[in-house]
Amino acid sequence: MSKPFKRTLVTAALPYANGPVHIGHLAGCYLPSDIYVRYLRSKGEDVKFICGSDEHGVPITIKAKKEGITPQQVVDKYHKIMGDAFKEFGISFDVYSRTSSKVHHQTASDFFKKLYEKGSFTEQVTEQYYDEEAKQFLADRYITGECPKCGNPNAYGDQCEKCGSTLSPTELINPKSALSGNVPV
Repeated sequence: MSKPFKRTLVTAALPYANGPVHIGHLAGCYLPSDIYVRYLRSKGEDVKFICGSDEHGVPITIKAKKEGITPQQVVDKYHKIMGDAFKEFGISFDVYSRTSSKVHHQTASDFFKKLYEKGSFTEQVTEQYYDEEAKQFLADRYITGECPKCGNPNAYGDQCEKCGSTLSPTELINPKSALSGNVPV
């Protein structure tokens, strides 16, 4: 019987570098992935387990504002904390990197450039909430309000942590800016 693959690549969700690893992270994707990787290795298969800190996104800037430090200081701090925690828990990554690395930037750039050249993207005009006091457009995580599905008063503009629903900022009831607390326009 021939093997269908020479090497198996396993990845797990990239955690935002804005806080320590918690049990939900471990149980949700890292432990199951690690078990699978260890199983493949025990069978003598060539497997690589790759992951890293996601250093781009609104959760980083929110944490930076809360801690009174720069976004770069946040990602440097939490990348180390998370990497150390994964090692302490025995998660067997072959590579635990960062989305700020040169190789990540080049790979992502090449990937999206190829999709663009193939005509895979659709351009569209959309509306976005704006905080007049903060003088800033608001990404989905900068908007909170009541979840239209379960009534959670602290849902984000992209999801409700209580019921797990995926949301759009315009679906929130009584939306407010996470920056100023004001009603966005």
